[in-house]
Amino acid sequence: SVDCPNLEFEYGDADGHGAELAELYSYTEEPELSLNRRCFEEDFHTQDRRWLELDRAQQKAHVMHLLDGLEVVSRDRRLRVARAILYLAQGVFGDCDNEGDVLHWSRHNSFLLYQLGTFSAFLELLNMEIENSQACSSALRKPAISLADSTELRVLLSVMYLMVENIRVEQETDPPEWQTCRETFRMELSFPVHTEEPFALLLFTMVTKFCSGHAPHFPMKKVLLLLWKVLLFTLGGFEALQAMKVRRREELGLPPLPEDSIQVVRGMRAASPPACAIELVEQQQQQQKPRGHRSRRPLMKQDSLDIYNERDPFKSDEGGVDEEENDEDSGMEGELELLERDTMVPALPAQRPPMDRVSFPKGLPWAPKVRQKDIEHFLEASRNKFIGFTLGQNSLSGPSPRTRKEFPFWAIPQEKEGIPFLGHPQEKEGRNSLSGPSPRRRKEFPFWAIPHSCPPLQIALLKILLAAAPTSKAKTDSINILADVLPEEMPITVLQSMKLGIDVNRHKEIIVKSISALLLLLLKHLKLNHIYQFEYVSQHLVFANCIPLILKFFNQNIMSYITAKNSISVLDYPHCTVCDLPELTAESLEAGDNNQFCWRNLFSCINLLRILNKLTKWKHSRTMMLVVFKSAPILKRALKVKQAMMQLYVLKLLKIQTKYLGRQWRKSNMKTMSAIYQKVRHRMNDDWAYGNDIDARPWDFQAEECTLRANIEAFNSRRYDKAQESEFAPVDNCLQSVLGQRLELPHDFHYSYELWLEREVFAQPIRWEELLHCQ
Repeated sequence: SVDCPNLEFEYGDADGHGAELAELYSYTEEPELSLNRRCFEEDFHTQDRRWLELDRAQQKAHVMHLLDGLEVVSRDRRLRVARAILYLAQGVFGDCDNEGDVLHWSRHNSFLLYQLGTFSAFLELLNMEIENSQACSSALRKPAISLADSTELRVLLSVMYLMVENIRVEQETDPPEWQTCRETFRMELSFPVHTEEPFALLLFTMVTKFCSGHAPHFPMKKVLLLLWKVLLFTLGGFEALQAMKVRRREELGLPPLPEDSIQVVRGMRAASPPACAIELVEQQQQQQKPRGHRSRRPLMKQDSLDIYNERDPFKSDEGGVDEEENDEDSGMEGELELLERDTMVPALPAQRPPMDRVSFPKGLPWAPKVRQKDIEHFLEASRNKFIGFTLGQNSLSGPSPRTRKEFPFWAIPQEKEGIPFLGHPQEKEGRNSLSGPSPRRRKEFPFWAIPHSCPPLQIALLKILLAAAPTSKAKTDSINILADVLPEEMPITVLQSMKLGIDVNRHKEIIVKSISALLLLLLKHLKLNHIYQFEYVSQHLVFANCIPLILKFFNQNIMSYITAKNSISVLDYPHCTVCDLPELTAESLEAGDNNQFCWRNLFSCINLLRILNKLTKWKHSRTMMLVVFKSAPILKRALKVKQAMMQLYVLKLLKIQTKYLGRQWRKSNMKTMSAIYQKVRHRMNDDWAYGNDIDARPWDFQAEECTLRANIEAFNSRRYDKAQESEFAPVDNCLQSVLGQRLELPHDFHYSYELWLEREVFAQPIRWEELLHCQ
């Protein structure tokens, strides 16, 4: 692991388009691909022509014919038609020659299916399957659940996922009508017309129902993947978030953002092994000297950062040995030189002058930031120290635009004063700000649907994450997340067992990837929308033990997880549909692919680290949880992964708890301290390395969380709770006023008025005795 090369990993919203489609299918579902093709070809009447050769009118006619087949009563007939539509969404691979053609026709057919109303039809079928009590009771009675128990759900979710993913991804060659179709689909997913809840809330309901044990046959991997992509599609990814931040700051008159965080990290270098050129020369010289002779480097004055690639000039060689001996987990500390370099030079020749230096970065990567609270503390301390008096609460006349760097927190004083604020100064709608289809509602809807169902939903997501974590042990009371990967007949040969084992591990990795990306996306959008929405979800995650769960996840051989080869590339979609499959052997399965690392696992690790940072940032009580759970050795082991973004978020987590780890820890980990200084953003009066923070008082930790919770409850009550009618409220007994109230009726009510009158009024007997009992 020490010799791990730099990982050429580019962080983004998701993996490549083909890889995201491939992760939808388990390897045990491979036989169903040919079944989908057979169902389509049995119903395809133009046998003399291929689908690719039909014009658009003929393709539309056949899709409409298939949609008519979904209206039949027979369950088996509906399933066969759904499989035929799934074959279209999969790219009619039987008529294609290569993987590119399959992906092209998958996108083409997805747009065609959506334009003809396929998504709405499948949404109705999905609602029917969710409410299918017979399937739920049958699954509950079975001792072991397999793929066969979720066949209909998997077909429906696969079609919907392919449509969402294919329409979500933009390409330069897309025709203009596809862009219009994409925007229409985004609006439909955000606040649908035909149902009373967004599509994402329906998927959230499936997650909670699965974790409660009432529907153990739900294919959770497909549900979570679809839920993640729906939120990514409707809310927007990281680039959309950055554009929203810039636009909001302009609207509020705040200074522009100094940089884009992801772009800055992409330009950073990962941590390098200690084999820099000068140290190699020194080691060689040490080996050539006779034994028993120890050289000591004279003390040198460090004027500036010119001694960028030198060891600490104030330490002798023995000091470096003592430093590593005092480190309780120094396996990597002595191996990695966590210093950022612009260039790496080869080993220097012995005759080269030792004073030549490698070029170093000019300045630090981040622009420094400052909070209003930091300014107040500084002024208060300075006045008390030099003048001898304080101004109390009026230390500043008001926050200047230069200090209002943290945009989300500007909402807090507004909320305390009872001013409606949802991130926009013109927002004056108060409690009912979510009524009406406006652009704001699209960004608001996850929280708008979540407030009362937030705790069970987050507990359900963390339960699934715990079951999918590689460090978790199998328990009898844990949920079964393998229902949609285990075949009906268990393997009987060693090769089949190895293939199933790889499939199960891959299945868990995909679940971890989708949950981590889903939670991070939700937290970032809620923080941009309103800080109390973000704090509400964050606090429930903390109460559900999210912090120890993430630390438990990283308490493993993280390099093994990053480089895991739990994939069989020849069985991945769309490769397996157009290429002849070679004969699989145990040796080929053990060898795995030739990739340097597993993209989804590195993506999951970075997401989990970012979530942990968001939960603990500026929260001293939660920072103490990191200290109590002994996270420092766990996080230090994660620094072995040579990827700049992952190392940055590890160093951030180490920085916030450094003041609590004690002087001996800081003394033994000076290389890590140097890396924090060079990689992590600086803030005014940030004495993270000394422990003099006035906020770090342990007796205030409990009060901090309680105060935050009270503010959140007041915010939710003011904005989302409906006015509860008291039992002592006056009752209107006047017949004329009751009958004179105007009621909003459906626009088509007058068509069925007579039928309603006959059924609800004339046909209902009047039970006078009930009226007497009520009195």
